[in-house]
Amino acid sequence: MRILLTGGTGLIGRALCGLWQSQGHELIVWSRRPEQVPALCSGARGVGRLEELENSGSASALDAVVNLAGAPIADKPWTSAQRTLLRKSRVALTKELVDWLGRQAHRPRLLISGSAVGWYGDCGERMIDEPSRQGTTDFGSELCGEWEREALRAEPLGMRVVLLRTAPVLAPQGGMLEKLRLPFSLGLGGRLGSGNQWMPWIHIDDLTRLIDHVLQSDDCRGVFNACSPAPATNAEFTRALARALHRPAVLRVPAWALRMALGEMSVLLLTGQRAVPMRAIKRGFKFQHPILKEALAELLARRK
Repeated sequence: MRILLTGGTGLIGRALCGLWQSQGHELIVWSRRPEQVPALCSGARGVGRLEELENSGSASALDAVVNLAGAPIADKPWTSAQRTLLRKSRVALTKELVDWLGRQAHRPRLLISGSAVGWYGDCGERMIDEPSRQGTTDFGSELCGEWEREALRAEPLGMRVVLLRTAPVLAPQGGMLEKLRLPFSLGLGGRLGSGNQWMPWIHIDDLTRLIDHVLQSDDCRGVFNACSPAPATNAEFTRALARALHRPAVLRVPAWALRMALGEMSVLLLTGQRAVPMRAIKRGFKFQHPILKEALAELLARRK
């Protein structure tokens, strides 16, 4: 296949490029820094503008588009400027991409577009699968809704659209685990607020395999929760990571301190979704790393 990726130089994109290059697919990454793409993305070709694909004749030969671009949502408080950046990197980019696809005489058959389990908002203890309604919404869930609506505009163009509501990704390098490893290694890890909020998660290898599954399956369309079938609470996650690193985790960050420091963005840490990947399970997709304790041990061993 010839596949166009956005967000190809990110954590998930780099892992996908490694997998798909090994399968013999031809990969093109739309990037702000196309000159860095070959080194970061397993030899993929980088383009800085979509029009370059038209000039080279590659646009008419695309089989699929995988749209994963988006500035990190948890790196900075949600100021007005940061909200503008987050919308631009997700909603505006997806609009530009779908508008471009609409102008092509020959379109790819498939658009896989990123989203997040944060779409559901705060759902408390309620189990969440793909048909579930939203809970208490916040900026993050509203952003995911705008993002998905732009991607769904590809359906009237005759394209199969898959929306991936992805949980925080655990990987040996980068992502959430990279940020948590140092404080937990120093014995400074601890639960956040009550610790009862649910934390969906997914191992990077299971995520890339799931994306590859929906790429290869012509009957996959619509929303897929990309998360482990066994979500954990924040307290459970804290204990599991501390034990994996052989360190104590007795500290606690009170909710009021997180709200004061982070403002509305604190909802990412103090609320959650008890999400499960029901559509993937019903299709018979087999998760290789469904248990948090075992997933953490495998990922930390890969760092040694």
